[in-house]
Amino acid sequence: MPRASLDKDPHDVAVMFDAVAARYDRTNDVLSLGQDRAWRRATIKAVDAQPGQTVLDLAAGTGTSSEPMADAGVRVVACDLSVGMLEVGKRRRPDLAFVAGDALHLPFADESFDAVTMSFGLRNVSDVESALDELYRVTKPGGRLVVCEFSRPTFAPFRTVYTNYLMRALPPVARAVSKEPDAYVYLAESIREWPDQAALGQLIKGTGWTQVAFRNLTGGIVALHRATRPA
Repeated sequence: MPRASLDKDPHDVAVMFDAVAARYDRTNDVLSLGQDRAWRRATIKAVDAQPGQTVLDLAAGTGTSSEPMADAGVRVVACDLSVGMLEVGKRRRPDLAFVAGDALHLPFADESFDAVTMSFGLRNVSDVESALDELYRVTKPGGRLVVCEFSRPTFAPFRTVYTNYLMRALPPVARAVSKEPDAYVYLAESIREWPDQAALGQLIKGTGWTQVAFRNLTGGIVALHRATRPA
């Protein structure tokens, strides 16, 4: 399987995620020590979608974040670049709307969604600002953006331990639990190169979003950014 490079060519990223789709959710649970479930709950709470509203869950993967929103009466569209991931999700939840789409060219009309959210996917696009522009375009005025993404631990000694885990421990653990460990080498490299919390906040603000704020989860391993499209 070709491993995506940090150039993040969409075809290479899609092929990589297609290859890990069948075991993706279980592998993430192991590698995050179960923290991914708490991150998902925090993201859904931040989206704060109400019954009858329409939400775009971009980089939805197999739909693990889409399911709770749909069960609460929200009209949710699960969109992802990887058809393999969407197929796994569709087999589990045939009632959900799964749509293949590129974050840089979303297949939706302007102002279609009350809220848009993207978990652990913005880091995988080649042009972050263009993706944020696209999310802005498809969000209704007054609508919300929630981005959940890996970030920079705030406590310096822990940050060193975490970086060592990413680059040294994560690949062997991935080899033990995944048939495609190279994908998780890319994961470690992409996290290390990703901007910190404040820098991502500035990127979001620079594309027109307002009321930009973030909070750290698990000591800053993950950051939850929120913003609003001006009414």
